[in-house]
Amino acid sequence: MVHVGDGDGVAQPPATLTIVGLDDPRARALENMHIEEMRSRYGGRGPGPLAAAEFDPPDGCFVVATMAGEAVACGGFHRLRPEIAEIKRMFVEPGARGRGLGGRILRFLEQRAQTVGCTEAWLETGSEQPDAIALYSSAGYRPVAPYGEFKNDERSRCFSRMLGEDSSPSGLAR
Repeated sequence: MVHVGDGDGVAQPPATLTIVGLDDPRARALENMHIEEMRSRYGGRGPGPLAAAEFDPPDGCFVVATMAGEAVACGGFHRLRPEIAEIKRMFVEPGARGRGLGGRILRFLEQRAQTVGCTEAWLETGSEQPDAIALYSSAGYRPVAPYGEFKNDERSRCFSRMLGEDSSPSGLAR
C-alpha cells in the first residue's frame, strides 16, 4: 500500500489517497456502489466488475480515498494502448460529493499514468452523468468518438486529454 497525502498546496478535504489492488475489499465495495448507481441511472444490469489484474502496477493503478477511516471514493487506470491510459471506475459516494475528491483522484491517476509513459488519457461516462461530464470537461478532457465496448451505445460519452498539458481554465499550472 502507498499512502498519498493532501500536500499539493491547495485547500483539500481531509482525505487520504491509498493505492490498493482492485480486489481490496474497500475498492470492491466502492466498485459495487458504482455499479448499483449506474443500474439506477441507466436501468438494466449495469456494468460488470472489472478484472483486478488490469489495474496492477506498473501498467495500472487503483486508488481509494478515505475520510475519517472510511473509504468514500475510488478510481483507476489501466493501459489501453502503450501510450494511452484509460481511466475507469471514478466514483465518489453521494455523501462525500462536492469536496473535490473526484478531481484529486483524476489528477493523481493522470500523474501516475505519466510516470509509466502514457501521454494521453481516455475515459468514458454517460449521458445520465452530467456531474462526471462537468468534471472531465473542467479538467481539460475533450469529446472523442466512442471507442471499444462503447462504440454502439448512444448514451456513451467518451473523452480524451493529452497528459502533461495545463488543463486549468486560467492557463495557470494546476
